[in-house]
Amino acid sequence: MENATHPRITFGRLPDVSPREILAHMSDPRIAEHLPLLGSAKWDSDTVSSFVAAKEAYWHRDGLGHWAICANGRYAGWGGFQKEGEEWDFGLVLKPEFFGLGLRIMKMAIAFARTDARVPSMTFLLPPSRKHLRALDRLGARFVGETAYNGEPFRKYQLDIR
Repeated sequence: MENATHPRITFGRLPDVSPREILAHMSDPRIAEHLPLLGSAKWDSDTVSSFVAAKEAYWHRDGLGHWAICANGRYAGWGGFQKEGEEWDFGLVLKPEFFGLGLRIMKMAIAFARTDARVPSMTFLLPPSRKHLRALDRLGARFVGETAYNGEPFRKYQLDIR
């Protein structure tokens, strides 16, 4: 059923999203609160181009990468898989008006991963600013420890999907 409270979620590719949409999304200060890797750099059209190219490079390198996520045809954010060593990390960055769709999108990504033999498990890196972690518990993810990524601290969770 497709409506405002239960929108139809689709996965596309970031190059198909207007760079202005991505720029507005990634420039929103509410996003920066939970993205320590975003840094203090001001986003502009060059930053967006580099960001999209970097995310697309994962598709070319690994055959999986980050999707543009749409709700009822509107860009809702981005998320997907990034191979880190032997692990598949899953990240999700939604526009604030779509924050409530996170668990549903994660379940869709898990269902997708279960059909891909390359992905036996998924990891999730969450910054210390994230306090509401019950969704990961409900999905069956387990806390595996603290880690640093590009010098920033994260809590690492793992979900076995096989």
